[in-house]
Parts: sequence; structure tokens; C-alpha cells
Amino acid sequence: MLRGLYTAAAGMVTQQRRHDTATQNIANLNTTGYKQVDSVSHAFPDVLISAMNNGITKPIGRINTGVFAEQSISQYLQGDLIESGKSVDFALDTNLQVADPVTGENVTFDGSGKYTSPQGEVIYRPQAFFTVQDNDGNNLYTRNGSFTVTPTGNVLSAGGFKVLDDQGNPLVLTEPQDNLKVDGQGNLLDPKTGQPSGTKIGISVITKPQELVRDGNGVFHAEDVNTAGIRFANNGDNLKVRQGFLENSNVDATQVTVDLNAAYRAYEANQKVIQFYDSSLQKAVNEVGRV
Repeated sequence: MLRGLYTAAAGMVTQQRRHDTATQNIANLNTTGYKQVDSVSHAFPDVLISAMNNGITKPIGRINTGVFAEQSISQYLQGDLIESGKSVDFALDTNLQVADPVTGENVTFDGSGKYTSPQGEVIYRPQAFFTVQDNDGNNLYTRNGSFTVTPTGNVLSAGGFKVLDDQGNPLVLTEPQDNLKVDGQGNLLDPKTGQPSGTKIGISVITKPQELVRDGNGVFHAEDVNTAGIRFANNGDNLKVRQGFLENSNVDATQVTVDLNAAYRAYEANQKVIQFYDSSLQKAVNEVGRV
């Protein structure tokens, strides 16, 4: 009986975390560059139980002790691009591909940006991010291209981080921001000639975006740059920088609302199971005990 209490309690904790994830997504429906988070639940490993009698062990079978919210996975699919008209607002329009190592053809990703090969290998669609740097010199990655320019010409992200160029140096404007022009590759253009000035916005291509860790404030970091396959974008990458646009959140409002209600109902069901066990234990103590 107590085992059932623990199983129901584990279910309540898991559904609480699912509920928290759904509310986080709903709260960020209108957050620029926000990436939806999905909560993944797994069952605890099965336990083999046996009966012991006079030193003799007899296997009974397997029993599961409940579920737990193992991890939260970010969905890096591109959100809608919204025109802002500001010269220091940027969005990334990307369609990066990966060639199948067996056939050499581009793989077909599913709606979540994932491909599973016939051999069971999972491949994620590479993603592009603006590269920023915190005060400790750590490189971070964001899709929020709502930048500002300080009086000294330093370009800062919405979180106050330094925006980097493609050489890994802080991006500094030498012209008024109203004269800022950027082409589709992220090159800053000379306002007089209209030609690339030699400075380019630092856009990082991340081959394995599943290796990124969410930091908050719309930024991510990689524990290991080599494992994540991070490099600066080149002209061969299928991406385009859109000046005067911002990327909206990629949260699916309908789906997260369904997830929210499902988590609530599952939490409520586990709660009633605990109430049932509590009532049964109360009868066992107060009534059966008298007999």
C-alpha cells in the first residue's frame, strides 16, 4: 500500500514540473527569440521483487515505482519574423541542412528539427545564433536580435551582453546607428559606397544544438564548444540576416495549453489516489486495529 503512495507522489511531482514548464512557455509567448521548452518524463527502472522463505528466494516479478521528469528539452525551430523597422534590430532566417553520411543526400527533419536514421542515429538540424559575450569573457548564444548601441558605439544585446563580430571581438560602430546598413550575410556596409566595410556580425552555427544549456535572459551556452560543433557562419551556409526584423517566440500556444490542462488533470488524478490510500490507511489503523 505504501508503495502506491510513493508512486502517486512521484506522479504529482512530475506533473507539477510539466505544469511549470507549460506556464513558462505561456509567459514567454511574446518574448523575442524565446525557444519553447518541452518536459520529458520517464519511468523509474523496473525493480525485480522476490519472496524469501527460510532462506529460499522465489522471484515474483517486476514492479515499477513511478515516473520522474528527467529533463527539459528546448525546441530550436525558427519563430515568425516580425518587422520592426529599427536599424539595430536583426533576425536570422535559416534553413541549415545536414547530409546523410550514407547516401550523401540532405536528410529530412521532422517538425521538431530531428531526424532518426535507419541505424537509429539521431541527428538534429543545425541552428544559427547571434554570438554575445558576458563580462567574464564567456561566449553566449541568442536569437534575440534586439540590439542597442551605447554612446561609444558598442553594440549590446537585449540582455546587456556585448555583441561580437565574426572574429570574436566586440562589435563597435564607427558611424551613427541611423546609417547602419547590413547585408544578408551580416556584413556591415559602408554608408558611402554601399560595399562591405570588412566588419561582420558574429553569427555562430551550432551543429548540435541539443548540447546547448539555457541560461535565462534569452541566451544559451555550451559546456564544450567542440562537442556542440560551434563555428562562425560562412557564405556557404543557408542563412540570411534580416535587418529591421525580430524573431518572435516559437511557442505553440495551442499545444502548451493542452499540455497545461493535461498536467493539471494528471496531477489531480494522482492526488485522488493519495487521498484513497490515506483513507484506507486510516481505516486500517483506527478500525481494523481494534479488532
